[in-house]
Amino acid sequence: MLKRIAAILLVVLSLTLSGCVSKVTGLKSYVDTGDGYQFLYPNGWLPIAVSNGPDVVFRDLIQQTENVSVVISPVAKDKTLADLGTPTDVGYKLSKSAIAPTDSGREAELVNAEARESRSKNYYILEYAVKLPNQERHNLASVAVSRGKLFTLNVSTTEERWPKVKEAFEKVVKSFSVY
Repeated sequence: MLKRIAAILLVVLSLTLSGCVSKVTGLKSYVDTGDGYQFLYPNGWLPIAVSNGPDVVFRDLIQQTENVSVVISPVAKDKTLADLGTPTDVGYKLSKSAIAPTDSGREAELVNAEARESRSKNYYILEYAVKLPNQERHNLASVAVSRGKLFTLNVSTTEERWPKVKEAFEKVVKSFSVY
């Protein structure tokens, strides 16, 4: 009888633990109806207060250098994302103006740039390898234009952790939508 109970407990424990080892963690939804955007972010990430910067920032409770943020910038009301350039053009401009501006001590290489459409809105998905003075990072961004605003969602981690979080970060970036 004890062996049977021990075996059942072992099976239940192994099933429970195998469920915790998923490559993609659960995702929560963030919606900003005032500014008109939404996205998913990983469970266990907390909002952090910032002033004079992004509209919103979440970071991992454990890996505190992992974060997702949304920056909103003005553009002319009649401008579309395509008017700002191709995905590569916009990715390059973003790298020079925000990710690694001159004299910042950072370097950003645009690894990939692609366009996608979702719910009749156009988005550019941009991937960067970023070098800081003491760290290498990996960033994914989604860029969209809506109602005279340029929305940029950026999710970032260390290059070392990138293989572990790639799938979840891709889901975060693809979940970004503006309205």
